[in-house]
Amino acid sequence: MADYHDDLRLAHVLADAADAATMERFRALDLKVETKPDMTPVTEADRAAEELIRGQLQRARPRDAILGEEYGVEGTGPRRWVIDPIDGTKNYVRGVPVWATLIALMEAGPGGYQPVVGVVSAPALGRRWWAAKGSGAYAGRSLSSATRLRVSAVGELADASFAYSSLGGWEEQGRLDGFLDLTRACWRTRGYGDFWSYMMVAEGSVDICAEPELSLWDMAAPAIVVQEAGGVYTGLDGKPGPHSGNAAASNGLLHEELLSHLGRR
Repeated sequence: MADYHDDLRLAHVLADAADAATMERFRALDLKVETKPDMTPVTEADRAAEELIRGQLQRARPRDAILGEEYGVEGTGPRRWVIDPIDGTKNYVRGVPVWATLIALMEAGPGGYQPVVGVVSAPALGRRWWAAKGSGAYAGRSLSSATRLRVSAVGELADASFAYSSLGGWEEQGRLDGFLDLTRACWRTRGYGDFWSYMMVAEGSVDICAEPELSLWDMAAPAIVVQEAGGVYTGLDGKPGPHSGNAAASNGLLHEELLSHLGRR
């Protein structure tokens, strides 16, 4: 089995640099915010963090390709770093501390590119989660001070906690009825949103979560963390991994029921 320890170490170094850049501008009164063509916000901090990560990767891994939310794809090859400089930009803009930098390494294989390393760093929450293929998932402040993650053992929807981001996307896709039926079947529902829902699945504090519309950079890092914590990460179509344009994550025991509700239109 391949050893991704050096890549994981590098991902932590990249996350440290991004954390410093994003925290410096968090809640800044003169933060510059623009609207992208898809009508989502982007800040100077998004761009600065991605530029910083790209620059370090170009020096440390010049042969690897890079895909980022703000600057697209650069390079080719069997290894690709996937970056979301700030997942939760709307929270960042409003001063809500639920946002994170997502860094993943993907490798080409028989089923296409799949994540093999992932770091999710949320400095305003003082939290970081990470995983490498075959090595488990962890949370903590550093590689040397970490707690191993494990998904929950909840096996009934009636006992399950379901996390989501918003209602709008489910309605736009014609999946709202299934979504509402699922919320009624669960013990508890909360709109934590974005990366945090997936990290809670990995920690075992939430049992299932899903989002109706996502990009690869939103999913690559959370997918490997959930999987290495013993969970299941698929699209709403049931295909494993972060390539379906949407996501369903669970402790595994509840995954089929999760898909049966949200996969129907």
